Amino acid sequence: MTPPHPLGADRRPGLSIWLRRVRAAVALAALSLFAVFAAGVPAAQAVTVPAPPSGWSTVFSDDFSGASGSAPNSSKWTYDTGPGSNFGTGEIETMTNSTSNVHLDGSGHLDITALGSGSNWTSGRIKTPSAVVGAPAGGKLEVTASIQQPNPGSGLGYWPAFWMLGPGQWPENGEIDIMEDVNALSEVAGTVHCGTSPGGVCNEGNGIGSGLRACSGCQSGYHTYTMILDRTNTSAESITFYLDGSAYFTVTEAQIGTSTWQAAFDHNLSIIFDLAMGGGFPNGVCGCTSPGSGTTSGGTMSVGYVAAYTTSGSGGGTTTPPTGGGSAITGYGGLCLDDASASTANYNPVQIYTCNGTAAQQWTVVQAGSTLHVLGKCLDVYAAGTANGTKVDLYDCNGTGSQVFIPQSNGSLYNPQSNRCLDDPNSSTTPGTQVQIWDCNGTGAQVWHLPS
Repeated sequence: MTPPHPLGADRRPGLSIWLRRVRAAVALAALSLFAVFAAGVPAAQAVTVPAPPSGWSTVFSDDFSGASGSAPNSSKWTYDTGPGSNFGTGEIETMTNSTSNVHLDGSGHLDITALGSGSNWTSGRIKTPSAVVGAPAGGKLEVTASIQQPNPGSGLGYWPAFWMLGPGQWPENGEIDIMEDVNALSEVAGTVHCGTSPGGVCNEGNGIGSGLRACSGCQSGYHTYTMILDRTNTSAESITFYLDGSAYFTVTEAQIGTSTWQAAFDHNLSIIFDLAMGGGFPNGVCGCTSPGSGTTSGGTMSVGYVAAYTTSGSGGGTTTPPTGGGSAITGYGGLCLDDASASTANYNPVQIYTCNGTAAQQWTVVQAGSTLHVLGKCLDVYAAGTANGTKVDLYDCNGTGSQVFIPQSNGSLYNPQSNRCLDDPNSSTTPGTQVQIWDCNGTGAQVWHLPS
C-alpha cells in the first residue's frame, strides 16, 4: 500500500496538474511501440491479451476471465482498502473489497464501480501483490491496458487511474501514472513522480506530466493506454506514454538526472487500478469541491485486459549473471557481505565477514529488480520466507520476489515480497554471522554501502 503522505505529496498527477494543462509535451523520443491496438471496442466484447511479437516476452497479464460478479484473481491482485484520506490525495471515498465495487462482469472485464452520494462513497483499488514488472538494463518494458473510462452522467469528482508504483519511500521509489482522467471529461494524462517531496527535480507533489488532453470516445469504448520504459541505452533512458498506439508524451533521464532516475525507475514496480472520488486533482480542475450533490452513482471503470512485456536486456535475456567483476558491499562495523566459503551451492549462507577482496565479496547490483549477484548466483531469502529472522542465502537467479533487494535512500536494502529489510542480526560484528530479513527500522544493522 502506498505510504500515506500529506496532501500536496500526491502519488498521482494530483494537486496541480490542471496548472500544467497548457504545458507543451517534450520532444518525443524515437521509440518503437511494438503493437497498435484498435480503439473503441464495444463494451460487451471481450478482448484477448495480445501476444508478444518477436523479440518480446509476456511477463504479466490478466484477461479478467471469470464468473460474473466474482472477485479478480487473488493470485494476481490484492486490495487496498480504507478511507481515501489514507492515500494523501484528498479523495473522499472508502475503498472496499466488496464485489459491489470490484468484480468481474463474466465477459472478460474487470469493473470498478463508485457508489454513493454527497460525501459518502465507496469504490475500489486493486494492485499486484508485489513489484512484478521492470525493464531490464539494455531492454524495454511495456505496460498496457484496454480501458473504458467511467461515463456516469454527471461525473463531477470521478478520478479513474491506471498506474505503477515502486516499493519503498514515495516519491523516490518512483511512480508512473499511465492513465488518469477527472470529472468524466473524457481526457487523459500521463505523469511520472520521483525524487523528493515537496519540490525536487520532479516538481513534487505534481510530478512531470503531460497535462490533461483530449481522449475522444474514451467513455464509450475501450481504448489502450500504454507506457514504454526504454533502457536500451542505459545512459539515456526514457518513459513514453501512448494512447491507442500514438505517442503523446515522453520524459527522459536527462530531464531528471541519473541518480534520481535510477532510484525511481531502474527496478520493478507494481501495477494498480483504482477509481477515486473527489480530491485535489478533480477539485482543482473544476474549481470546486467534488463530488457534488448531482454526481451520479454507479460510474464504472472497466478493464478488458492488462499486460506487461519486456525485451531482453544487455545480458541477452539470460538469468545467470556474469561471475567476474563487482565490488564489496559493506555493512555494520565495516564488515563485508560475503558468500560463505565462496561456495556456489544453492542455500549457501550469506554472511558478514572481514573484508578481504576475494571473489566471494564481489557483488554486482542489477537495477532491474535490484537483484544482487555474486559468483554467478543471487542473494536470496530462504524458501521465499517473509517472517522476521528468515535467513538470507545464495541461490540460482530466478527472478522471484525472494531475490529483489531495492536500495533505499537511508542505506537499507528493501525486499518488497516480505516488506522487510536485509539485516545484520543484533548489529553483530562477529565474522561468519549469517544475515537475515527483519522489519525495516533504519538502524545501523540495516545500512549497506553498495558498489558505486
